[in-house]
Amino acid sequence: MVRELELRSATSEDLDWIHELRHRVYAQELGQHAPDPAGRLRDGLDGDNVYLVAARGTARIGFVSLTPPWLGRFGLDKYLTRDELPALAGDDVFEVRILTVEPRWRATSAAPLLMYAALRWIASRGGRRVVAMGRTEVLDLYRAVGLRPVGRTVRSGVVTFEVLTGGVPELTRRARERYGSALERLRSVVDWRLDMPFAPRPDGCEHGGASFTAIGTDFRTLHRRHDIVTADVLDAWFPPAPGVRAALTDDPDWAARTSPPSGAEGLSAEIAAARRLPQDALAVGAGSSDLIFRAFGRRLTPQSRVLLTDPCYGEYAHVTERVIGCRVDRFPLRREDGWRIDPDRLSAAVHSGRYDLVVVVNPNNPTGRHAPASGLRAVIAAAPDRTHWWIDEAYLGYVGLDESLAGLAATDPRVTVCTSLSKMYALSGMRAAYVVAEPATAEELRRWTPPWPVSLPAQLAAVAALRAPEYYRDRWHATYALRRRLAADLAGSAPDVTVEESVANFLSVALPPGGPSAAHLVNECRRHGVYLRDLSPLSPRYEGRTVRITVRDTAENARIVAACRAALDVLRPGPAAPVEPPVGVSATGAAR
Repeated sequence: MVRELELRSATSEDLDWIHELRHRVYAQELGQHAPDPAGRLRDGLDGDNVYLVAARGTARIGFVSLTPPWLGRFGLDKYLTRDELPALAGDDVFEVRILTVEPRWRATSAAPLLMYAALRWIASRGGRRVVAMGRTEVLDLYRAVGLRPVGRTVRSGVVTFEVLTGGVPELTRRARERYGSALERLRSVVDWRLDMPFAPRPDGCEHGGASFTAIGTDFRTLHRRHDIVTADVLDAWFPPAPGVRAALTDDPDWAARTSPPSGAEGLSAEIAAARRLPQDALAVGAGSSDLIFRAFGRRLTPQSRVLLTDPCYGEYAHVTERVIGCRVDRFPLRREDGWRIDPDRLSAAVHSGRYDLVVVVNPNNPTGRHAPASGLRAVIAAAPDRTHWWIDEAYLGYVGLDESLAGLAATDPRVTVCTSLSKMYALSGMRAAYVVAEPATAEELRRWTPPWPVSLPAQLAAVAALRAPEYYRDRWHATYALRRRLAADLAGSAPDVTVEESVANFLSVALPPGGPSAAHLVNECRRHGVYLRDLSPLSPRYEGRTVRITVRDTAENARIVAACRAALDVLRPGPAAPVEPPVGVSATGAAR
């Protein structure tokens, strides 16, 4: 089938046409601006904002302009102050501007597709809210996609605009519900050359794990795992302890056909002994996501107010906002502060008592920074009694188990600690995790836990892993050395990128402003069989240009460095090819 419409980012060759079309429409046709003798219309955001273009062959059809929050200014600033328009407050607000289509194409799908492309671009950069100005004559176009007036009118020349806004998750859901079938039809005739997938995941959560799709989710081509570097999920590079492998291979027939202890009592007892915790303060689950869904589903309602750090492991925003529908605020972490939690600033954010739950991932995923236990203890102690704390310690072993708040959680009913056994113990495929809470709270969670929550192979493996602390301490120390070497090699091979180490088994690479996007780098590395994680959808603070890379063994780390170097050599000269991955590969999967 011939593709009729191309959607792409603007090139430098497009800019003269954009300025000329803007002049024809907004100066000559609408009278919003005075005519310019040169026949071109520009403004102060040109050069910093982003243009998306619709074209058919060599004919350009239309464009839309996007202003990301990291520019620090918006087109609306020309008309209204921030006090007059609170909708512009926040680091997750993107502005959609000057949606413009050539006259002969205005009755086609060009304008709706440009609006949809703008929404997808914003979502792929972690945007959570959109602001726009809509001409009063065409407000129905904006209302149809879910944008709503905020009660502010702007006059420019002879044209009147309404200021509109909408939440990105709601706009995305509305687009799929109302226009899903039409979008799917258009998908087959659109040449989508933007650096994000045409459609979001059905559940709305950008999990990691695209690498497993390359291996084969139908498990018919598992041999591909030897050719793929799975640096997009935070699985361990090392094998589980010898005792774990022995437990799994001693009698696999029996382990496969035998029902496990219904409440994982032996696993709970082993956790209690290894962590010196009371067993009645524990509840186990099939991975931390299982526990998050169960605990939050019981504790929170749409009326609950939740505070998440930003950036943060994406499952928390997914569960609180999209699954439960809570009111969610963000506590911003800043690159210029080294992504660290400032205890004083966190205390100030929670002192009013308006939050039912505060979530802290420590060490943080994806920033890799650790907040000292002493500082968190002080913040929690000073917080209002009604505020509950969920502390995710999935990667704490890389710092030291003496930094855990599990002991506090076992006695303080306001605190729950969640710990995965997957990442630290090379058991991601087993799915085992536990929470520590004051016994009454733990008992409530156990009451809503179905029998046999953890499989027998997973229970056998987890118990054996907990009995091999020396083996894992050695592996964690080896991870530090591998991470440092990987960071140095990446920095040496690409001097214009910024490598940010973490305390855990991963690091981040920030691409320079004005260079290729993180999505382009991820896509290009996949052509070399290397899978990295684009952090852009998690937070606008990554500005669409940061990737997370999991530490692998020496040979695979060398492949990562070579792939990044080769990818950047291809991408630096200009815009890259579409984000669509190689044949047989798609951006799906689920894992941290």
